[in-house]
Amino acid sequence: MQLLTIRGEFSAMSPDTLRNRPSYLFYQTEHPRPMLDRAEGIYMWDTQGRRFIDGSSGAMVCNIGHSNPAVLEAMRAQMDKSTFGYRLHFVTEASEALAERTVELVWPGMNRVFFVSGGSEAVESAMKLARAYAVAVGEGSRWKVISRWPSYHGCTLGALSVTGYDSLTDPFAPMMQAMPKVPAPRAWLDGLDPADPATGAHYADMLEAAILAEGPDTVLAFLLEPIGGASTGALVPPAGYMEAVRDICTRHGVLLIHDEVMSGGGRTGRFLGGQHWAGAPDILALSKGFGAGYIPLGAIVARGEIVEAVMAKGGFAHGFTYAGNPLACATGLAVLDEIIRQDMMRNAQVVGDHLKRGLVGLMDRFPFIGDVRGMGLLLAIELVSDRITRAPLPPAMKAYDRLTEAAYALGLIVYPRRSRGGYEGDHILIAPPMITTIEQADEIVALLTDALTAFAIASELPLS
Repeated sequence: MQLLTIRGEFSAMSPDTLRNRPSYLFYQTEHPRPMLDRAEGIYMWDTQGRRFIDGSSGAMVCNIGHSNPAVLEAMRAQMDKSTFGYRLHFVTEASEALAERTVELVWPGMNRVFFVSGGSEAVESAMKLARAYAVAVGEGSRWKVISRWPSYHGCTLGALSVTGYDSLTDPFAPMMQAMPKVPAPRAWLDGLDPADPATGAHYADMLEAAILAEGPDTVLAFLLEPIGGASTGALVPPAGYMEAVRDICTRHGVLLIHDEVMSGGGRTGRFLGGQHWAGAPDILALSKGFGAGYIPLGAIVARGEIVEAVMAKGGFAHGFTYAGNPLACATGLAVLDEIIRQDMMRNAQVVGDHLKRGLVGLMDRFPFIGDVRGMGLLLAIELVSDRITRAPLPPAMKAYDRLTEAAYALGLIVYPRRSRGGYEGDHILIAPPMITTIEQADEIVALLTDALTAFAIASELPLS
């Protein structure tokens, strides 16, 4: 009865009362935020009627936009049938259909799917499947997962062990087994030509050197984001890199895992970011745009022979309560259907190219923009104190945060992060939903221009 009373009081409160009510929640930031009222397309409104452009799709999640009618209808239809069916008790039409559709969209030969609820779960599941496979085929000495620095693969201890982002990993280092790291292929920062295949070979050679140094018979897998996410700000690999690391992994019997949590789901112009190059992975992790923010959902997809070897030895000793939840899977299937029906991947490429040109144009006015990078609608700008030396802005300035707040004050949501391992460097990701139009992209650039101007004036940075 008390709960019902609280709910009734809460729904009857005015927006002003709700805004001033003490909150019992805590997250990563203490920046005050308004109460969300509704969202549609690329827009969101607070309870005061103020409109925001979701210029980052939340955390690069809402790939198809908010309140898609077909997805909402699919959710209602599934709720009328069942909202839960434990995977060890029932097979569901929704999970089977989503698995089949997923296999159609990924690399040939990757035909086994395991559902999870989020990106950290997906990455951990991928690593554990790789380890289970090594044990199943008699290679139990393999346990090291090499990843890159900087990188971000999730917030759980297992995912943090392969994450290269010091401000996130340092506090928890005593609690986990940190894995080996190799440099991410940040050609721009290192002053190398990303279009030169020699640059790709340079970074790939570092992987092979690490495998040899660790001992090839101890290395289980190499984990990478095909197109960088939060830690490297939409980093696109240099020419030849993706193919080279595939060859190196094959040569040393190392499994290749693609973390497509952020780059998957279509926003780079292909369903998977890695599909822009040759060199299929052995296992891949999906989430974020896979469920597009409508419901928690993720998956790992693996080559059939990996799963068959594990199942032959007694099965995959791993799982989550909500894995394969029918409501989540029906939602995910509807999301994928909408991506295909509306040709959103093509739109992401066309509008993304236009938006990127607009961002590059900002470099003429703002000398502290050092780089614009990304593919499709996964884009970023990096801020510097000097374009020639690529030196970062002073860390104490907290430019990534201040620019984000300046944009938010104007009604534009972008996604900030440190660009150089967690303690210095600044970038913001611009990644609106795949339904964004050319006109809306121009509006994003206009608002970002105003935000950059306000930030520059307040920070006493130069304007051209």
